Amino acid sequence: MANKKKKQSGSFRPLLTITYIVLLLALGYMFFYGDGKSSNSRPVKVELDEIYALADSGDIKQIEFSRDKYEGTVTLKQECLTKHKDLFDGKVPNKSPHLTFIVSAAFNPEESFGALNERLPEDRRFKLVMTKDDRAWGQVLEWILMPLMLILMWVMMFRMMNRGGAPGGSGGIFNVGKSTGKMADKNQVKVNFKDVAGLYGAKEEVMEIVDFLKNPKKYTSLGGKIPKGALLVGPPGTGKTLLAKAVAGEANVPFFSISGSDFVEMFVGVGASRVRDLFRQAKEKAPCIVFIDEIDAVGRARGKNAGFSSNDERENTLNQLLTEMDGFGSNSGVIILAATNRADILDKALMRAGRFDRQIHVELPDLNERKEIFQVHTRKLKLEKGFDLELIAKHTPGFSGADIANVCNEAALTAARKNKSSIDMSDFLDAVDRIVGGIERKKTIMTKSEKELIAYHEAGHTLVGWLLPDASPVLKVTVIPRGQALGLTWNLPDERVIQSRDQLMAELCVLMGGRVAEEIHSGVPCSGALNDLERLTRLAYAMVSYYGMNERIGNISFYDSTGERGFDLTKPYSENTATAIDEEVKKLVDEVHERTLKLIKEHADGFEQLARELIDKEVVLAEDIERILGPKAGKHGEERFEE
Repeated sequence: MANKKKKQSGSFRPLLTITYIVLLLALGYMFFYGDGKSSNSRPVKVELDEIYALADSGDIKQIEFSRDKYEGTVTLKQECLTKHKDLFDGKVPNKSPHLTFIVSAAFNPEESFGALNERLPEDRRFKLVMTKDDRAWGQVLEWILMPLMLILMWVMMFRMMNRGGAPGGSGGIFNVGKSTGKMADKNQVKVNFKDVAGLYGAKEEVMEIVDFLKNPKKYTSLGGKIPKGALLVGPPGTGKTLLAKAVAGEANVPFFSISGSDFVEMFVGVGASRVRDLFRQAKEKAPCIVFIDEIDAVGRARGKNAGFSSNDERENTLNQLLTEMDGFGSNSGVIILAATNRADILDKALMRAGRFDRQIHVELPDLNERKEIFQVHTRKLKLEKGFDLELIAKHTPGFSGADIANVCNEAALTAARKNKSSIDMSDFLDAVDRIVGGIERKKTIMTKSEKELIAYHEAGHTLVGWLLPDASPVLKVTVIPRGQALGLTWNLPDERVIQSRDQLMAELCVLMGGRVAEEIHSGVPCSGALNDLERLTRLAYAMVSYYGMNERIGNISFYDSTGERGFDLTKPYSENTATAIDEEVKKLVDEVHERTLKLIKEHADGFEQLARELIDKEVVLAEDIERILGPKAGKHGEERFEE
């Protein structure tokens, strides 16, 4: 192998040497024969009348005229240069010729300059030299040399790129053909399953992979084959990358990590070359784990890429990836882990058995899992004594592991800004508010009427959410602007696995509460309900056309969870059905509006009192709402059980 590499390197040196020689010759030619002269040594262009005047003065030593170019150069006498230095910007030139001039094709230099010399005294006469352009070959050389230089440079570049993608290559020019993946040795991977909180189902599945790597004979002795790959699917921030590192740490094997976007470059063939190099390195380090993060960047379904192209660099890279995964031996000891949050757009050939044998879903953590994640991220935080992690876990439904890490860090920063010696619950709640709603904008300028309207708007949301049994309980409501919102109502939703029609209807009523409150208070709707109406419309269309919760449309769903329709711009239903969907959505929204209006009018006193308290205090908590409206309707937070 060493002799082979040495031979390849030796065969490449002549091409490199030739290229350097050509470059040096080109530079030398451009310097000596081109425009590489300094501005001080270039002849100064003058008119023909000035040439005659200088000749009459006897200051010209020689005139050289080219018959082909119809131009001439003038060399002045050395003793006369100082007298005419104003022609040279006050500097005495050190090189000749000093002047140049251009004439028309009708000009006869022998006749004109000959007659001029005859009438001059003997001591003032100049020498006339007639020449032809002897640099025509140079112009031809310029036309040949520059394309030749470009061709040689491109040949050298691609030769070096190809060597980088070949087995045993050094990576080529700029290492573009070499894998950019980072390898962590088995002694460098410090993450294990103790560092991964929650994710019980996902960890149970990947534990099998760890067992495969630790005890392969246990399975191969029975005739089984070790899985080639597993696809981690889940929302962003749920811990897919961390889980893959933990697998490598538990198995005590090398860990290769690379992003899907690292395969795609501007040079054709680089992606495929990097795939080959990555898998070559992995086979040398087997048993090991190769982790490809955001694989949808390169594994997108063929024929569905941007520009409707069916033959681009991304697809070539994907084809090479498919080939390499199929090229493994059954006992190679290399397992591919990949992560994505867009499994619906991946190519079907990538998802089949034999490549990614199983899909592991990494979902958002539930209450118990969030509590464990908080325990992990608060290990190094200085919390007050008796801090209740379960309480803060209840206040963060729908938060991912990355979100929880951000909450812990933001809570520490909040406590530091207040010069506290420890972090308490108020810091964590402020951090949650800041992450969800944005930073408070207390200096926002608004009129008294605008503040009143915002207070009544938020009071409408709060009252409807508090009085409907199926609505999520309200935790806090404020009229202090946060982020882009002028007011916010915080709900503490139950972590439901499924939602009934009654629960969705309650959610629609809560969204409609702000608009109805505006109509009751001022009689004129305003633009503050834009976000509420957007979410309401989206949910109403989902109930009618996705969830099958409409009698007229029936139990039909037009939702495409597979993404197979791709760029199909036509709707999967007729125009009559589209009209029916629009009519039923309008009917549903009107029903929600009437129900919400009736509810607020029946509790007008509580609605008015709640709005006034918001105007005075700016922030109203759940205990204040309960004091005004009574206990929350319905049962919430009931015990969950596992079968």
